[in-house]
Amino acid sequence: MADKSNAARAERLEKFAGRKPAAAATGKLRATAASSEVSATQLDRLIHERTRLAIVSALAANSSLTFSELKDLLHASDGNLSVHARKLEDAGYVACTKSFAGRTPRTEYRLTASGRRALEKYLDHMEALIWATREG
Repeated sequence: MADKSNAARAERLEKFAGRKPAAAATGKLRATAASSEVSATQLDRLIHERTRLAIVSALAANSSLTFSELKDLLHASDGNLSVHARKLEDAGYVACTKSFAGRTPRTEYRLTASGRRALEKYLDHMEALIWATREG
């Protein structure tokens, strides 16, 4: 009975995330969650910070965003957004392109393949933590 419930929950979670049911439906997440491998200390601390997670998530949903678009979307100050974007850029999770639109500087961000993999890994880990909490 629990397996059917877990599979249904996995399907709902992955539907919500826009992914097809995979590891969760086959029990891989349950197995991982039950093991000692799942712990909050394994989270990618770079992405786990709220503003950086918001930046990476916004870029995952869009092919690219300008500094102004990110700032408006996240309700962040120039300095705060700049510092967090730089950390993501230094880690190779985000690529930054600077150009000019006429005389106005334009900074555009996009999520790199490495950043997308890191986000997927982070989301998988959070799902496993959720499963471990619900199973416990």
